[in-house]
Amino acid sequence: MASGFFALLDDISVLMDDVLVMSKISAKKTAGILGDDLAVNAEKASGFVSSRELPVLWAITKGSFFNKLVILPVAFLLSAFLPSVITFILILGGLYLAYEGVEKIFEYILPHKSTVVDTSAESLSEVEILALEKKKIKSAILTDFILSIEIIIIVLGTVLDQSITIQIIVVSIISMIATVGVYGVVALIVRMDDFGLKLIQMSKGKKNSLHFIGVTLVSALPVVIKCLSLVGTVALLLVSGGIFIHNIEIFYHLLESFPGILRDLVFGLSAGIITLLVVKLSKRVVKPFLKKA
Repeated sequence: MASGFFALLDDISVLMDDVLVMSKISAKKTAGILGDDLAVNAEKASGFVSSRELPVLWAITKGSFFNKLVILPVAFLLSAFLPSVITFILILGGLYLAYEGVEKIFEYILPHKSTVVDTSAESLSEVEILALEKKKIKSAILTDFILSIEIIIIVLGTVLDQSITIQIIVVSIISMIATVGVYGVVALIVRMDDFGLKLIQMSKGKKNSLHFIGVTLVSALPVVIKCLSLVGTVALLLVSGGIFIHNIEIFYHLLESFPGILRDLVFGLSAGIITLLVVKLSKRVVKPFLKKA
């Protein structure tokens, strides 16, 4: 009886060791997408009056949890019965990530004309502010849904050769980190300027260390968001490039003399440019027909 109990403990120990190892590998592979997720949501959760930032972020976080609850069972079913579909979805996701990365670069070089609405403007009524909040929340949850699919599929691709138990545990762990970790950091980022203002008030008009730190935090918020966006864009291209190299055999042996990061970047950038051109061309072809309709 005792020997059976200790054997069970030994099995659990081995299982947890495998889970820890695979979780570390999966976390590294999804770090790029998590960085982009962080940048996108920090941008979407900012720009509101101070009292509305955390409620908006909490609404997005709840939407993110719901996204995971929807995606995870489907992903596990595919892994169990149609594992080959995981690779196909992974490549499609890679194309999406490459497109998004290159589209961001394109938009930076040739910015689109858009009207930016400040949700903290006093001229807006409470109803209008709430409507804009809902729109921004829906946009953030949709983006989270797409990124969540890619995160979960990448993690599954890492553990496909493991048992279904390890797959479920590892993917669930990374999914929770993707939500709790990302939105926890976002909460800290969007409140950084408020904390800075508190420090400035505590300095009571004196040019001391509290005042210096407070001013730095207030000034740093837009810079931090821009830096996150830049890092996230590069990460998207690197992740997508890695997906193509490791899942498409013809690419695996190309540019083998290149350093790993540069090789991933070249493939991601190339795929993104091609995908962007296809999307732009498709829109031009379809647009006249839509106008006639």
